[in-house]
Amino acid sequence: MANSQVQLRKPTLDKDLEKLTLTEQATHFVLRSWTGAGISLVFLLLTMAIANTFATGTPGVLVIAVTAALAAYMAMNIGANDVTNNVGAAVGARAISMGGALAIAAVFEIAGALLAGRGVAETVASGILDRANFPSPEVFAWAMMASLVSAAIWINIATLANAPISTTHAIIGGVIGAGAAASGLHSVQWEAMGLIVISWTVSPILGGVIAALFLFFIKETIIYRDDKIAAAKTWVPVLVAIMAGAFSAFLATGGTNGFYHVPFGKALLVGLAVGVLTYFVTRPIVRRHAEGLDNRNQSLRTLFRLPLICSAALLSFAHGANDVSNAVGPLYGVVVALRESSGSANAGIPLWVMVIGAFGISLGLLLFGPRLIRIVGSEITKLNPMRAFCVALSSAVAVLTASAFAIPVSSTHIAVGAVFGVGLFREWYTRNSKRRIEYIRSRGNGIAPEEPSANPDETRRRYLVRRSHFMTIVSAWIVTLPISAMLSALVFLALNAVFS
Repeated sequence: MANSQVQLRKPTLDKDLEKLTLTEQATHFVLRSWTGAGISLVFLLLTMAIANTFATGTPGVLVIAVTAALAAYMAMNIGANDVTNNVGAAVGARAISMGGALAIAAVFEIAGALLAGRGVAETVASGILDRANFPSPEVFAWAMMASLVSAAIWINIATLANAPISTTHAIIGGVIGAGAAASGLHSVQWEAMGLIVISWTVSPILGGVIAALFLFFIKETIIYRDDKIAAAKTWVPVLVAIMAGAFSAFLATGGTNGFYHVPFGKALLVGLAVGVLTYFVTRPIVRRHAEGLDNRNQSLRTLFRLPLICSAALLSFAHGANDVSNAVGPLYGVVVALRESSGSANAGIPLWVMVIGAFGISLGLLLFGPRLIRIVGSEITKLNPMRAFCVALSSAVAVLTASAFAIPVSSTHIAVGAVFGVGLFREWYTRNSKRRIEYIRSRGNGIAPEEPSANPDETRRRYLVRRSHFMTIVSAWIVTLPISAMLSALVFLALNAVFS
């Protein structure tokens, strides 16, 4: 009898312990979400204190401080939603862990924003709305504040809905909507907007085409060769050299916020020199990693891991250089407008403004970014390190090119366009490549098979482009600008009613 009671009590105790464990897990989950909110609030308050300190003596310092907090909130939303495109491919290809991806993105986002972000920020601050058409600097400041509020709220909603939208669309729509509500549609500089809209159309196509071309090159020269490892030892250093050379040329042409500028021809020579040097440095490293690897695709994934990590870091730098403007551009516009109202000369974007945007983006990524990283990296198309390398490198090239011309493009469009470009190219290549067909036929001649046998179930399981995600993302892109514009107009009218 006693033994039966002990047997009855033991399962009951186990159940109680299991309930306690579940309660602890739930508590940790709730506390973790509240911890993120608490850290965000502290950052917003710190931002206001920084703005109040550095803007002392400027008329409307309280307005600047509040706008700085809104810019910080916007920056964190960009980090939570937009930066996922930079490292999603690397995480989806399992070339790097989530923690490593977050660390790389945070560091290079800050570097890109601080070193190369001023040109695009100036475009957002003064290249879309004409301040001369506003009745007063205060009205222009309220319009900029309204644009930040509307864009940040819409991005926040999209992030909660797991939709990677364009933060550039959100802030541009917010600026246009607030400007139109404040002083009419004539206050919008439509010629500049036309150039930006064209870049929004061309950039994702360009990203997809470049990614497809890189993947075509890799398949033709490495993947479908009899000796894959020998081909990789030849061509992987070349690809890394191209990446390093392009980045160096960008920096040399003035991609350091004007600290120095090299003429275009000499910048190309700098890029060429860095590319050649990178090739000779990378070549022995790749050869060393290739020792003992089997002649199969899994080995290629090992050799492409380091180039993929480097390309993800480069894309994070490019994103920081371009998309930090979505947060600090309106803040800089407010600072300039209030400076000019007091007769002060415009001395360029203050460093503290750029710091708010740079660290805000990285903080938002670290606190709230992992969920969308998984969606971009694994649910649009199946990625391995080779395909992810093509996505990251093509996106970085396209974004850096736009940043060099101070054009605010959507890095989301470009990165997701590159992912779809890779997926659609794979579908075409699988059906039409003569080299692939010959390679598969040759497997019967003693060459180890590299791909599973094709069958309807396998084809459906590995279907490359997920149309449902495509429609979700495109729908979010289409509605982002008009929703942000309408919401921004409403916020401005509310501010104007309260403070006028």
